[in-house]
Amino acid sequence: MKAAIFVKPGQMELTDAPMPTIEKPTDAIIRIVRACVCGSDLWWYRGISTRESGSFVGHEAIGIVEEVGSEVTHIKAGDFVIAPFTHGCGHCAACKAGFDGNCMNMESGGNGGYQGEYLRFTNADWALVKIPGAISDYSDGMLNSLLTLADVMATGYHAAASAEVQQGDTVVVMGDGAVGLCGVLSAQLLGAGRIIAMSRHEDRQTLATEFGATDVIAERGDEAVEKVMEMTEGAGADAILECVGSEQSVDTAVKVARAGAVVGRVGVPQKAEMNTNSLFWRNIGLRGGIASVTTYDKNVLLDAVLQGKIEPGKVFTQRFKLEQIQQAYEAMDQRTAIKSLLIVED
Repeated sequence: MKAAIFVKPGQMELTDAPMPTIEKPTDAIIRIVRACVCGSDLWWYRGISTRESGSFVGHEAIGIVEEVGSEVTHIKAGDFVIAPFTHGCGHCAACKAGFDGNCMNMESGGNGGYQGEYLRFTNADWALVKIPGAISDYSDGMLNSLLTLADVMATGYHAAASAEVQQGDTVVVMGDGAVGLCGVLSAQLLGAGRIIAMSRHEDRQTLATEFGATDVIAERGDEAVEKVMEMTEGAGADAILECVGSEQSVDTAVKVARAGAVVGRVGVPQKAEMNTNSLFWRNIGLRGGIASVTTYDKNVLLDAVLQGKIEPGKVFTQRFKLEQIQQAYEAMDQRTAIKSLLIVED
C-alpha cells in the first residue's frame, strides 16, 4: 500500500509500505477514504518538535472497515466509520468518566499512519464511530464534515465543554486555525450569546463569522486584552477557549477572563511550565487536554453533523490527492489553506 512518511523538517514523501494486519483481537483494518493534515503535524514538519525520520504520519480519517479481530462485535467488515485519533477502550475508569482521550488501555507508541491507504486501528469495538449507511449516501461537503469528527471538531468542542460554555455566555476563542474555528462552532452549538474570535487573517475571520462569531479581534497581547475589556465593559469573558498552546495565547486567555470564568485549554502546550498564581487570585478555572473524541461523537457531534446543525467541513479550504502529500503540508505551513484535505480514495 501507499503511505505518507516524514523524511525531515520540510520534507514529506509517499512510500510503499506493508499492508497492516490484525495483531490483536481488538483490532480492525480500515481502508482509508479521506484523511487530512492537522495543525499539530506542523510542529515536527517545521522542526519545532522531533520525529523519527521514516515514520508514518497522520491521525484523522474516515474509511471502510475491511477486517476485524475476534473480539470486535459492534463493528463489522463493510461499515463506514470515523477513525478518531483516540483509541478508547470504553470500559476503563477514564473512558467511563467520559475522558476516552486518556484511556488507560490505549496502545502506546503513537497512532500515526492515517495518511495512507490502510490503517490498523486498536480498540476498534468501542473507539470507532459508525456512520449510518454508505459513503455514496453523503455529499462531498458532508463527508468533509464527518472527517472533522476524527479530531478537529471534537477538539474544538472539548475546549467549549471544558470551559463550561452556557446559554447566553460571552466566549473568547483564542486561535483561528481549524480547531479554533471549530471552537467557535462549538460555542455557538452550546448557546453562547456572544463569541469573540481572535483572528488576524481575513479568510479565517470570514469563516469564524459564518460559524457564529459576533466579534473579531485582530490584535494580540495587551492590545487584545484591552479590546476584550472594552467590549465587556471591564468584566471579561465568561468562558475562554484556548486553541493555540503558545505562552502568549495562554497568558491572554487568563487576562481576558472574568472572575470565576473557566479557560478550556486544548492547544498543545508549547511551553512546559505555566505560572498558575494569576488563576488563584481571580478564582479562574483551568481545564482541558486531550479531546474525548468518541464520547463527543457518539453523544453530540455525529447527530449535529447529520442533522445539519453544524458544517465543520468548511475548514477544508484546499484538497489534495495522497500523492500530493508534500503540497498538502506546504499549504498548511504557508497558511494558504486553513486545513488540507487528502483524498485517498475517490
